[in-house]
Amino acid sequence: MVSHPPAVDVPPQPWTGRFDGDGDDYRRWWQAVTPYTPAAGPSAAAPTPEAPAEATAAAGAVAPAVILGFGSDAGVRRNKGRPGAATAPAAIRTALGPLAFHLGRDVHDAGDVTVDGDVTVAGDALAAGQARAGLAITALLDAGLLPVVLGGGHETAFASYLGVTGSAAVRGGLKVGVLNLDAHFDLRDEALPSSGTPFLQMARAETAAGRELTYAVVGISEPNNTRALFRTAAELGVDYLLDEDSSAEAAHDFVAAFLARVDALYLTIDLDVLPASVAPGVSAPAAYGVPLPVISAVCRQLAASGKLLHIDVAELNPEFDVDSCTAKVAARLITTLLG
Repeated sequence: MVSHPPAVDVPPQPWTGRFDGDGDDYRRWWQAVTPYTPAAGPSAAAPTPEAPAEATAAAGAVAPAVILGFGSDAGVRRNKGRPGAATAPAAIRTALGPLAFHLGRDVHDAGDVTVDGDVTVAGDALAAGQARAGLAITALLDAGLLPVVLGGGHETAFASYLGVTGSAAVRGGLKVGVLNLDAHFDLRDEALPSSGTPFLQMARAETAAGRELTYAVVGISEPNNTRALFRTAAELGVDYLLDEDSSAEAAHDFVAAFLARVDALYLTIDLDVLPASVAPGVSAPAAYGVPLPVISAVCRQLAASGKLLHIDVAELNPEFDVDSCTAKVAARLITTLLG
């Protein structure tokens, strides 16, 4: 276990929700989630190349989950998107709070890492925030826990990458694949990192580390990705499934093939993978999108695989949400992944 809680900018806040009574028969998320401390409960052993994530799950060990917020708009602003994602962690917690708690694992809350501003006199605020979040994620992974990061724009993904690759499991040789549910590749080549650059950043960092990024995307919108982005994806060997081709069967087979290639999985969900009618509260609402039942089935498939090492959910923008429906969809997907 780590010797101290992950360093965060905002400590865990009280959760709220409907009260029906005490005890397991009445328990809701707000009653079940507890603040994270190093002594928050017994943790499963961290996966290794010799004992990867699915082997740990098969042995019956279910890692407690720890929620960490990443409140950032800096990457969305740089990517010329609609800001507002910095308040998403609180909105997703609000949506989770009243849900009935049916999980067979403990869930803790580690608070939030926040990014204030962009480039400041002290340097790049986004890069500094990503580094802080990465350290917190590494500490959780090394404690054998399952981090669930609530973004934030999709710049959240590079913070997650820093945390995952900094972990003892990856340093020890565990092969981790990155699966992105997203309408966009986010492989932009820009001078200033943003919500549109994280996976190219990952690819370059992997090359520098003497590794190769194993990256796949479900839900790519052809009209919303330039030829240059498709060319970059081809050069990097990125597997992808177009939104128009994302039937339940095709998505299942695509994900199964990807899972077979890796020891463990980092899953990142950009909520703009869903149709705008289902997820209006995002920076870039999708004109087409992948149906929610297909995305939900993929989440069930990943949860059953036993290979989930790290999860993040990004791009919720509460300022443009309608009746909190996008936040509620995010909450529902999280419960599916942790179930």
